[in-house]
Amino acid sequence: METVVSPLDNTEFDVDTVRRHFPILGSRVHGHPLIYLDNAATTQKPQAVIDAIVDYYTSTNANIHRGVHQLSVDATRMHDNSRAKVKSFLNADEIAEIIFVRGATEGINLVASTFGKERVGPGDEVVITAMEHHSNIVPWQVLCEQQGANLRVAPIDEQGQLLWDDFESLINKRTKLVAVAHVSNALGTVNPIREIVSLSHQHGAAVIVDGAQAAAHMPVDVQDLDCDFYVISGHKLYGPTGIGVIYGKRELLESMPAYQTGGDMISSVTFEQTTYNTLPHKFEAGTPDIAGAIGLGAAIDYLKQLDWPAVCAHEEELLTHATDALSSINGVRIIGTADEKRAVLSFVIEGAHPHDIGTILDHEGIAVRTGHHCAQPVMERFGVPATIRISLGLYNTRDEIDATVCAINKVKEVFRC
Repeated sequence: METVVSPLDNTEFDVDTVRRHFPILGSRVHGHPLIYLDNAATTQKPQAVIDAIVDYYTSTNANIHRGVHQLSVDATRMHDNSRAKVKSFLNADEIAEIIFVRGATEGINLVASTFGKERVGPGDEVVITAMEHHSNIVPWQVLCEQQGANLRVAPIDEQGQLLWDDFESLINKRTKLVAVAHVSNALGTVNPIREIVSLSHQHGAAVIVDGAQAAAHMPVDVQDLDCDFYVISGHKLYGPTGIGVIYGKRELLESMPAYQTGGDMISSVTFEQTTYNTLPHKFEAGTPDIAGAIGLGAAIDYLKQLDWPAVCAHEEELLTHATDALSSINGVRIIGTADEKRAVLSFVIEGAHPHDIGTILDHEGIAVRTGHHCAQPVMERFGVPATIRISLGLYNTRDEIDATVCAINKVKEVFRC
C-alpha cells in the first residue's frame, strides 16, 4: 500500500512542528544535541520519506513496466506517480519532459554527452560562470576538448555576483550552450536566470540550469524561466540519495541521441536494428532507482504541504540573522555577499584553518561543511584555500544559529585569533 504523508498540524509554517517530522534531528553528537547546518551537501529526511521507501521494500517490491503481476503493477503506479509529482513541482509542460537520473551531476553529463555533442562543433563556444560547481565545469571542459570548442567563463565580482556586462559580452553567434547555477553552492548567490535565458536565446544558444541548490529554497517554474534544461538532486530536496531529475523541453529531448542503451529505453530489438522507446523512457536504460523515485515523490508531497512563502521567509530571516551575527565577530570574513542569496553562508576566520574549525564545531554537535565545496575556482577567486560553510534547511532555528556563533567564539579563544 502506498504511504500517505501525514498532514501537518496546521497550514502555517511552524518550525517546531516541522522538526518533529525529521527523526534524526533528535540525535546527539559527542553528547550534544545535533545542530545540522550542512544542508547544501544533503538534507535530512522526514519520516514520510523514510516510510515511503520502507513501504515499497516491505509491501510492493517488484520491477516496473514489465510485469503483469500485482506487485509490478503497484510498483509501476507508484514510480510513475512520482514522475507526475515532479512534473507538477517544476511546472513542466508534460510528464514526458521529466527524466529520472542519479542526480544533478548525471543530468548535466547527459546533456553534455548527447545534446552537447550534436550542438557544439569546432570553434563553437560554451559559456559558464566563475561560481560553478565542478559538476557544471568538468563536463563542459570534456565536451569542448572533444569537439574542438572553446569554454568561456563569465567573471564574478567581490560580492560573488555575476558581472552582467562581461557575461553579455561573451554571448554571441558562436555560443551554443550556456550552463549556469541557479544558486551557488559555495556563495549562495542567486543568478538572474530569466535574463540569462532571454539573452542566450536571442543569440540561438540553449541554456541548462543547475538547480541542485535552488529547488529546496524557492519555487521553480521551468516554463516561466524558459530554460531548455533544468537539473535537480533528490537528496538536496529532503528526498533520498541516488535519484535526480533532468527536465528538458520535449522537442530537444526528442532530437537528442540516447545516453545509455538497453533495457527499458528500447521499443524493439533485432540484430539488424533497434528502435528506441518514447520519452521519457528513451533516456532511462535498465532498472531504475524505483525506491528512490518513490521517496522523491514522498518528499515533494511533504514539501507541498508547507506554506512556501513562509518557508522562504523563515530561511531568509535565519540567513540574515547568521550573517549579522558572524559579521560582528572580529576576524571573520564572509565570502559571498550578493544582494540576493539563499541559504548559504561561507566564511573564514583569520588565524584558523577551516578544517580545524569544522572539527571543533563537530565536537559541539554542530555539523558544517569545510573545504572548497567542489568549487575550487571560487576559492581561487577569493584568495582562500577553503571556507567554513553554514547551509540552512527549513528545520533550522535561530537558537541553532546562536549556539553556532557561541561555538565560533570558543574557536577564536582556542586559536587566540
